[in-house]
Amino acid sequence: MKYRPLGSTGLQVSVLGFGGSSLGSVFRQVTLDDAIATVRAALEGGMNFIDTSPSYGQTLAELRLGWALEGVPRDSYILATKIGSYSEPRGDYDFSAASTERSIEHSMIRLGIDHIDLIQCHDIEFADHDQIVNETLPTLQKLKEQGIVRHIGITGLPLKIFPSILDRVAPGTVETILSFCHYELNDTSLGDMIPYLQKKGVGVINASPTGMGLLTQRGVPAWHPSTPAIQEGCRKAMEHCRAKGVDIVQLALQFACDNEAIASTLVGSANPDNIRANIAYLEQPFDRDLLAEVMEILGPIHNFNFTRGLPQHRDPILG
Repeated sequence: MKYRPLGSTGLQVSVLGFGGSSLGSVFRQVTLDDAIATVRAALEGGMNFIDTSPSYGQTLAELRLGWALEGVPRDSYILATKIGSYSEPRGDYDFSAASTERSIEHSMIRLGIDHIDLIQCHDIEFADHDQIVNETLPTLQKLKEQGIVRHIGITGLPLKIFPSILDRVAPGTVETILSFCHYELNDTSLGDMIPYLQKKGVGVINASPTGMGLLTQRGVPAWHPSTPAIQEGCRKAMEHCRAKGVDIVQLALQFACDNEAIASTLVGSANPDNIRANIAYLEQPFDRDLLAEVMEILGPIHNFNFTRGLPQHRDPILG
Protein backbone atom coordinates (compact mmCIF):
# COMPACT_ATOMS: atom_id res chain seq x y z
CA MET A 1 0.00 0.00 0.00
CA LYS A 2 1.24 3.46 -0.87
CA TYR A 3 0.71 6.52 1.34
CA ARG A 4 0.46 10.20 0.45
CA PRO A 5 0.32 13.46 2.38
CA LEU A 6 -3.20 14.78 2.92
CA GLY A 7 -2.73 18.38 1.90
CA SER A 8 -1.11 20.43 4.64
CA THR A 9 -2.49 18.36 7.53
CA GLY A 10 0.71 16.41 8.13
CA LEU A 11 -1.27 13.16 7.87
CA GLN A 12 -0.02 10.34 5.66
CA VAL A 13 -3.03 8.44 4.31
CA SER A 14 -3.30 5.25 2.29
CA VAL A 15 -3.96 5.86 -1.42
CA LEU A 16 -6.90 3.49 -1.04
CA GLY A 17 -9.10 4.44 1.90
CA PHE A 18 -12.02 2.64 3.49
CA GLY A 19 -15.45 4.23 3.04
CA GLY A 20 -17.74 3.11 5.85
CA SER A 21 -21.22 3.66 4.42
CA SER A 22 -21.75 -0.05 3.70
CA LEU A 23 -21.28 -0.84 7.39
CA GLY A 24 -24.63 0.85 8.02
CA SER A 25 -26.51 -1.61 5.76
CA VAL A 26 -27.09 1.26 3.34
CA PHE A 27 -26.96 -0.98 0.26
CA ARG A 28 -27.89 -4.39 1.70
CA GLN A 29 -28.33 -6.02 5.07
CA VAL A 30 -25.00 -6.95 6.64
CA THR A 31 -24.12 -8.64 9.89
CA LEU A 32 -21.93 -7.26 12.63
CA ASP A 33 -19.48 -10.09 12.01
CA ASP A 34 -19.22 -9.08 8.34
CA ALA A 35 -18.65 -5.47 9.32
CA ILE A 36 -15.90 -6.31 11.80
CA ALA A 37 -14.19 -8.73 9.38
CA THR A 38 -14.26 -6.11 6.62
CA VAL A 39 -12.70 -3.37 8.75
CA ARG A 40 -10.01 -5.76 9.96
CA ALA A 41 -9.28 -6.83 6.36
CA ALA A 42 -8.90 -3.17 5.38
CA LEU A 43 -6.50 -2.46 8.24
CA GLU A 44 -4.49 -5.64 7.62
CA GLY A 45 -4.19 -4.63 3.95
CA GLY A 46 -2.65 -1.28 4.87
CA MET A 47 -5.72 0.95 4.54
CA ASN A 48 -5.04 3.35 7.40
CA PHE A 49 -7.63 5.98 6.37
CA ILE A 50 -11.26 5.30 7.37
CA ASP A 51 -14.18 7.59 6.54
CA THR A 52 -17.69 7.37 7.95
CA SER A 53 -20.66 9.53 8.95
CA PRO A 54 -23.55 9.48 11.43
CA SER A 55 -25.88 9.61 8.42
CA TYR A 56 -24.82 6.16 7.19
CA GLY A 57 -27.50 3.79 8.38
CA GLN A 58 -28.76 6.33 10.93
CA THR A 59 -25.59 5.99 13.06
CA LEU A 60 -25.30 2.20 12.54
CA ALA A 61 -22.10 2.54 10.49
CA GLU A 62 -20.37 4.47 13.26
CA LEU A 63 -21.51 1.98 15.89
CA ARG A 64 -20.27 -1.00 13.92
CA LEU A 65 -17.02 0.73 13.07
CA GLY A 66 -16.49 1.47 16.75
CA TRP A 67 -16.97 -2.19 17.61
CA ALA A 68 -14.60 -3.21 14.81
CA LEU A 69 -11.90 -0.86 16.11
CA GLU A 70 -12.02 -2.13 19.69
CA GLY A 71 -8.50 -3.12 20.70
CA VAL A 72 -6.91 -1.59 17.60
CA PRO A 73 -4.14 0.89 18.54
CA ARG A 74 -5.52 4.40 18.06
CA ASP A 75 -2.36 5.64 16.36
CA SER A 76 -2.56 2.92 13.68
CA TYR A 77 -5.47 4.47 11.78
CA ILE A 78 -6.72 7.90 10.72
CA LEU A 79 -10.44 8.33 11.29
CA ALA A 80 -12.70 10.79 9.52
CA THR A 81 -16.37 11.37 10.22
CA LYS A 82 -18.85 14.14 9.51
CA ILE A 83 -21.44 16.56 10.80
CA GLY A 84 -24.45 18.26 9.27
CA SER A 85 -26.16 15.51 7.24
CA TYR A 86 -28.19 13.05 9.29
CA SER A 87 -30.75 11.59 6.86
CA GLU A 88 -30.70 12.41 3.16
CA PRO A 89 -34.12 10.77 2.52
CA ARG A 90 -35.70 12.91 5.24
CA GLY A 91 -33.80 16.04 4.29
CA ASP A 92 -32.35 16.13 7.79
CA TYR A 93 -29.51 18.67 7.65
CA ASP A 94 -28.38 20.77 10.58
CA PHE A 95 -25.13 22.74 10.54
CA SER A 96 -25.83 24.83 13.63
CA ALA A 97 -23.23 25.18 16.37
CA ALA A 98 -25.32 23.25 18.91
CA SER A 99 -26.00 20.37 16.54
CA THR A 100 -22.35 20.28 15.45
CA GLU A 101 -21.03 20.02 19.01
CA ARG A 102 -23.64 17.41 19.95
CA SER A 103 -23.00 15.36 16.81
CA ILE A 104 -19.25 15.20 17.42
CA GLU A 105 -19.76 14.18 21.05
CA HIS A 106 -22.13 11.40 20.05
CA SER A 107 -19.89 10.23 17.19
CA MET A 108 -16.94 9.86 19.54
CA ILE A 109 -19.06 7.78 21.92
CA ARG A 110 -20.24 5.50 19.10
CA LEU A 111 -16.72 5.17 17.69
CA GLY A 112 -15.09 4.66 21.08
CA ILE A 113 -12.49 7.39 20.57
CA ASP A 114 -11.41 10.54 22.38
CA HIS A 115 -10.63 12.65 19.32
CA ILE A 116 -11.48 12.77 15.61
CA ASP A 117 -8.64 13.07 13.13
CA LEU A 118 -10.73 14.73 10.41
CA ILE A 119 -14.20 16.20 10.88
CA GLN A 120 -16.05 17.14 7.72
CA CYS A 121 -19.12 19.24 6.95
CA HIS A 122 -21.18 16.67 5.07
CA ASP A 123 -22.92 17.42 1.75
CA ILE A 124 -22.78 21.17 1.98
CA GLU A 125 -24.75 21.55 -1.26
CA PHE A 126 -27.76 21.30 1.09
CA ALA A 127 -26.43 23.97 3.46
CA ASP A 128 -26.65 27.74 3.78
CA HIS A 129 -23.05 28.67 3.01
CA ASP A 130 -23.29 31.81 5.12
CA GLN A 131 -24.00 29.53 8.07
CA ILE A 132 -21.09 27.23 7.16
CA VAL A 133 -18.68 30.18 7.04
CA ASN A 134 -20.01 32.13 10.02
CA GLU A 135 -21.20 29.42 12.41
CA THR A 136 -20.20 25.86 11.53
CA LEU A 137 -16.53 26.35 10.71
CA PRO A 138 -15.88 28.65 13.72
CA THR A 139 -17.45 25.99 15.94
CA LEU A 140 -15.19 23.33 14.46
CA GLN A 141 -12.20 25.63 14.83
CA LYS A 142 -12.97 26.01 18.53
CA LEU A 143 -13.13 22.23 18.91
CA LYS A 144 -9.86 21.93 17.02
CA GLU A 145 -8.20 24.32 19.47
CA GLN A 146 -9.48 22.09 22.28
CA GLY A 147 -7.95 18.99 20.68
CA ILE A 148 -11.30 17.28 20.13
CA VAL A 149 -10.85 17.36 16.35
CA ARG A 150 -7.49 17.58 14.61
CA HIS A 151 -8.42 18.73 11.11
CA ILE A 152 -11.43 20.17 9.26
CA GLY A 153 -12.86 19.41 5.82
CA ILE A 154 -15.93 19.81 3.61
CA THR A 155 -17.69 17.32 1.34
CA GLY A 156 -20.29 17.24 -1.40
CA LEU A 157 -21.22 16.35 -4.97
CA PRO A 158 -21.28 19.65 -6.93
CA LEU A 159 -17.77 20.94 -7.53
CA LYS A 160 -18.79 24.59 -7.29
CA ILE A 161 -19.44 24.25 -3.55
CA PHE A 162 -15.73 24.00 -2.77
CA PRO A 163 -14.58 27.44 -3.99
CA SER A 164 -17.83 28.85 -2.61
CA ILE A 165 -16.42 28.13 0.85
CA LEU A 166 -12.66 28.17 0.31
CA ASP A 167 -12.70 31.65 -1.22
CA ARG A 168 -14.45 33.03 1.86
CA VAL A 169 -12.36 31.64 4.70
CA ALA A 170 -8.82 32.20 5.93
CA PRO A 171 -6.11 29.82 4.65
CA GLY A 172 -5.95 26.66 6.72
CA THR A 173 -9.54 26.89 7.95
CA VAL A 174 -10.66 24.14 5.60
CA GLU A 175 -7.88 21.59 5.20
CA THR A 176 -9.50 18.94 3.00
CA ILE A 177 -12.27 18.39 0.49
CA LEU A 178 -14.03 15.12 -0.25
CA SER A 179 -15.48 14.87 -3.74
CA PHE A 180 -17.31 11.91 -5.22
CA CYS A 181 -18.16 10.78 -8.75
CA HIS A 182 -15.84 13.40 -10.27
CA TYR A 183 -12.57 11.53 -10.63
CA GLU A 184 -13.30 8.28 -12.37
CA LEU A 185 -12.85 6.88 -15.86
CA ASN A 186 -15.89 8.64 -17.29
CA ASP A 187 -15.70 11.91 -15.34
CA THR A 188 -12.40 13.58 -14.47
CA SER A 189 -13.76 17.06 -13.81
CA LEU A 190 -12.27 17.14 -10.31
CA GLY A 191 -8.86 17.07 -11.96
CA ASP A 192 -9.43 20.55 -13.37
CA MET A 193 -9.87 21.89 -9.83
CA ILE A 194 -6.76 20.28 -8.36
CA PRO A 195 -4.33 23.14 -9.16
CA TYR A 196 -6.70 25.53 -7.36
CA LEU A 197 -6.94 23.20 -4.36
CA GLN A 198 -3.16 22.75 -4.25
CA LYS A 199 -2.70 26.52 -4.24
CA LYS A 200 -5.05 26.67 -1.26
CA GLY A 201 -3.06 23.92 0.50
CA VAL A 202 -6.16 21.71 0.60
CA GLY A 203 -5.91 17.91 0.61
CA VAL A 204 -8.01 16.00 -1.92
CA ILE A 205 -10.08 12.92 -1.04
CA ASN A 206 -11.80 11.13 -3.91
CA ALA A 207 -14.78 8.83 -3.41
CA SER A 208 -16.94 6.62 -5.62
CA PRO A 209 -14.23 5.77 -8.19
CA THR A 210 -16.74 3.46 -9.89
CA GLY A 211 -19.40 6.18 -10.06
CA MET A 212 -21.66 4.52 -7.45
CA GLY A 213 -21.87 1.41 -9.62
CA LEU A 214 -21.56 2.86 -13.12
CA LEU A 215 -18.19 1.21 -13.65
CA THR A 216 -19.05 -2.26 -12.40
CA GLN A 217 -20.22 -5.48 -14.01
CA ARG A 218 -23.34 -5.36 -11.85
CA GLY A 219 -24.29 -1.91 -13.09
CA VAL A 220 -26.15 0.86 -11.32
CA PRO A 221 -28.92 0.51 -8.75
CA ALA A 222 -32.40 1.73 -9.62
CA TRP A 223 -31.97 4.94 -7.63
CA HIS A 224 -28.87 6.07 -9.52
CA PRO A 225 -29.17 9.69 -10.71
CA SER A 226 -27.18 9.30 -13.95
CA THR A 227 -28.76 9.56 -17.38
CA PRO A 228 -29.34 6.62 -19.75
CA ALA A 229 -26.55 7.98 -21.97
CA ILE A 230 -24.02 7.84 -19.11
CA GLN A 231 -25.14 4.37 -18.11
CA GLU A 232 -24.94 3.05 -21.67
CA GLY A 233 -21.46 4.52 -22.23
CA CYS A 234 -20.16 2.98 -19.02
CA ARG A 235 -21.76 -0.36 -19.88
CA LYS A 236 -19.87 -0.40 -23.18
CA ALA A 237 -16.62 0.30 -21.37
CA MET A 238 -17.34 -2.46 -18.86
CA GLU A 239 -18.07 -4.96 -21.64
CA HIS A 240 -14.83 -4.04 -23.42
CA CYS A 241 -12.85 -4.72 -20.25
CA ARG A 242 -14.67 -7.96 -19.66
CA ALA A 243 -13.88 -9.10 -23.19
CA LYS A 244 -10.20 -8.48 -22.36
CA GLY A 245 -10.51 -10.55 -19.19
CA VAL A 246 -10.32 -7.54 -16.86
CA ASP A 247 -12.83 -6.39 -14.26
CA ILE A 248 -13.39 -2.69 -14.97
CA VAL A 249 -13.26 -2.06 -11.21
CA GLN A 250 -9.56 -2.90 -11.31
CA LEU A 251 -8.93 -0.35 -14.04
CA ALA A 252 -11.09 2.25 -12.28
CA LEU A 253 -9.22 1.92 -8.99
CA GLN A 254 -5.80 1.91 -10.65
CA PHE A 255 -6.73 5.03 -12.62
CA ALA A 256 -8.00 6.93 -9.57
CA CYS A 257 -5.06 5.98 -7.36
CA ASP A 258 -2.52 6.78 -10.07
CA ASN A 259 -3.05 10.53 -9.66
CA GLU A 260 -0.37 11.72 -7.23
CA ALA A 261 -2.40 14.85 -6.45
CA ILE A 262 -5.22 12.81 -4.93
CA ALA A 263 -4.28 11.77 -1.42
CA SER A 264 -6.78 8.94 -1.00
CA THR A 265 -9.55 7.29 -2.98
CA LEU A 266 -12.31 5.74 -0.89
CA VAL A 267 -13.88 2.35 -1.58
CA GLY A 268 -16.73 0.92 0.43
CA SER A 269 -17.89 -2.61 1.09
CA ALA A 270 -19.11 -4.78 3.93
CA ASN A 271 -17.51 -7.85 2.38
CA PRO A 272 -13.93 -8.57 3.47
CA ASP A 273 -13.18 -10.47 0.25
CA ASN A 274 -14.15 -7.42 -1.80
CA ILE A 275 -11.82 -5.22 0.22
CA ARG A 276 -8.96 -7.69 -0.22
CA ALA A 277 -9.66 -7.79 -3.96
CA ASN A 278 -9.62 -3.99 -4.17
CA ILE A 279 -6.27 -3.87 -2.39
CA ALA A 280 -4.91 -6.59 -4.68
CA TYR A 281 -5.97 -4.65 -7.78
CA LEU A 282 -3.45 -1.95 -6.93
CA GLU A 283 -0.68 -4.53 -6.93
CA GLN A 284 -1.46 -5.61 -10.51
CA PRO A 285 0.24 -4.02 -13.56
CA PHE A 286 -1.58 -0.94 -14.79
CA ASP A 287 -2.57 -1.67 -18.42
CA ARG A 288 -2.30 1.78 -19.95
CA ASP A 289 -3.15 0.48 -23.42
CA LEU A 290 -6.46 -0.81 -22.06
CA LEU A 291 -6.94 2.53 -20.29
CA ALA A 292 -6.54 4.36 -23.60
CA GLU A 293 -9.07 2.06 -25.26
CA VAL A 294 -11.59 2.57 -22.45
CA MET A 295 -11.10 6.33 -22.49
CA GLU A 296 -11.84 6.33 -26.21
CA ILE A 297 -15.05 4.38 -25.63
CA LEU A 298 -16.06 6.81 -22.88
CA GLY A 299 -15.11 9.87 -24.94
CA PRO A 300 -18.68 10.65 -26.10
CA ILE A 301 -19.86 10.92 -22.48
CA HIS A 302 -16.68 12.33 -20.92
CA ASN A 303 -17.57 14.57 -17.96
CA PHE A 304 -21.30 14.07 -18.47
CA ASN A 305 -22.61 14.61 -14.97
CA PHE A 306 -25.48 14.85 -12.54
CA THR A 307 -25.95 17.23 -9.64
CA ARG A 308 -28.09 17.95 -6.61
CA GLY A 309 -28.54 20.32 -3.69
CA LEU A 310 -30.01 23.78 -3.26
CA PRO A 311 -30.47 25.48 -6.64
CA GLN A 312 -27.64 27.97 -6.06
CA HIS A 313 -25.18 25.17 -5.31
CA ARG A 314 -25.87 22.89 -8.27
CA ASP A 315 -23.30 22.40 -11.01
CA PRO A 316 -24.21 23.11 -14.62
CA ILE A 317 -25.27 19.88 -16.34
CA LEU A 318 -23.20 18.53 -19.21
CA GLY A 319 -24.75 15.82 -21.34
